[in-house]
Amino acid sequence: MFFKQLATKASSLSYFLGCGTLGKSIAVDVVAGDEAWFVAEAQKANVAISYVVDTHVHADHYSGGRQLAAKLGVPYCLHESDVGLVEFPVRGLRDGEVLELGNVAVQVLHTPGHTIDSLCLLVTDKRRGPEPWFVLTGDTLFVGSIGRPDLAGREQEMAGLLFDSLHGKLLNLPEATEIFPGHQAGSVCGAGISGKPSSTIGFEKRYSAGLQIPDRGEFVRYLTGEIPPRPAEMDKIVAANIAA
Repeated sequence: MFFKQLATKASSLSYFLGCGTLGKSIAVDVVAGDEAWFVAEAQKANVAISYVVDTHVHADHYSGGRQLAAKLGVPYCLHESDVGLVEFPVRGLRDGEVLELGNVAVQVLHTPGHTIDSLCLLVTDKRRGPEPWFVLTGDTLFVGSIGRPDLAGREQEMAGLLFDSLHGKLLNLPEATEIFPGHQAGSVCGAGISGKPSSTIGFEKRYSAGLQIPDRGEFVRYLTGEIPPRPAEMDKIVAANIAA
């Protein structure tokens, strides 16, 4: 298995990973302007990009996912709730669905809360072992922080959904499971995000303040009490990311 993390503008983190042996790969959370990097990396690794995935419709930066997928003639993927919302063809990913990339399996976890369509990608290297190795957490869980719940304008409801997603989908993973988020320090998608670009489920459970709150109502009050300013030009960016 190969794995690459790309630190890009808006403090975003993009990912390129897959199976070098069988030549299959996936590109995740591609930022507009970085499409050529993924093409070049695929050529260097001698692999084909089979899927391009955005973990949600982004509000803080323009996505390059659709453009990369069109260039390569492969599916551009979002959660299935975005089918009909976006104004272009998209492959809707279902909760629990597994994308097979040779010796690498990528399981879709629907984790609403930051946005309704938020998803995480749980990755297993079958040559290494049967248990998941790491999870790409998008804007659901950061290192030292949790995704903001207010972008849909229903922060109380969304914070509750985020609690359910964290405790129902992520925090019950083995503590050794590594996490790779969609942003690092400097992003407005969460409060107090660390500059460290990865962590583990166990470390975050012990030291991330919000994850130590076991009560749903208390968690909602905590998460909605420290919301950073909304992303600049958010409405314009979202409109561009869903437009034909």
